[in-house]
Amino acid sequence: MSSTQLEEYVAKDIEERKGVSIPVHAGLLERLLVRKVSCQKLHPNAEDEFSIPSVGPSHKIISKYESQFRTAMKRGDPPFDDPLIVEKLRPNGYLLLNGHHRWAAAMRCNIKKVPIRIINYASESDIKTILKKSQHDKRVTIDLDEVIFRSPDYEYLEKKAFIFPLSLRFKQRVRLGVPALLYYFAQHGYDIWVYASEFYSIDDIQKFFKAYSVRVDGIITGVGKRDQNNSESEKRMKELINNKYQMTLHIDNDAILETHNKTKKFAEYEINATGEEWSQKAIAIVEEIEKNAVKK
Repeated sequence: MSSTQLEEYVAKDIEERKGVSIPVHAGLLERLLVRKVSCQKLHPNAEDEFSIPSVGPSHKIISKYESQFRTAMKRGDPPFDDPLIVEKLRPNGYLLLNGHHRWAAAMRCNIKKVPIRIINYASESDIKTILKKSQHDKRVTIDLDEVIFRSPDYEYLEKKAFIFPLSLRFKQRVRLGVPALLYYFAQHGYDIWVYASEFYSIDDIQKFFKAYSVRVDGIITGVGKRDQNNSESEKRMKELINNKYQMTLHIDNDAILETHNKTKKFAEYEINATGEEWSQKAIAIVEEIEKNAVKK
């Protein structure tokens, strides 16, 4: 498949699926059991830069992967180190979320099946449903990979780990005090939104927190890829969220950032604590913010 043929293939695939295919949530068994599929069952994402003629694809990147794959196959090694991230499509197939260039290289190398990981991705309609159900005008945001998740050798961890099948998907553990902190927010009228640069399935994240007796309202994964695409859908989602909440608290490792949408005012509060005291200090800061808000 030449560069021109690839671009024609992508354009034709997107055109044929327009008004026909829609993303749907995959069941747990499908997400656990379907690990490899034919390249023909994978479809390029129209909103990814790979599929936008003025931006991509990068034939240089495709050629690099093609060379890697052919070298690996000559050695008798699996060509793929990591699976392609996809979501299920109705009536059939899977939509590529991450890995377009590797998919293209696999087709050039005539690789019959490629490894995939199916996730349920938060769509614009999911976000609208969350916001419609919410009774709150303030929220807290916190990063999964940077703040909540910790490696098993981290010193300050919540004791509870996960059982099968979540133990297959999450090797991380939870930072000590995070469940108590999120429970505090839930009890004080905040919607809880978690973000991650990595791609996670939204229902896995819900179950993850449920194991700690904590609910989360919004789950946005693949943040880096979303920001990179900057699609019209992503812009609408950000606008919907910003219009819903008057105040947002963002929890970082070292500080809490308070922002107000209408006034554009913001304030930063240093946590100045680690380990066992981290969540206690964070809660104390939020209590002070709440007190000041009542005085105003």
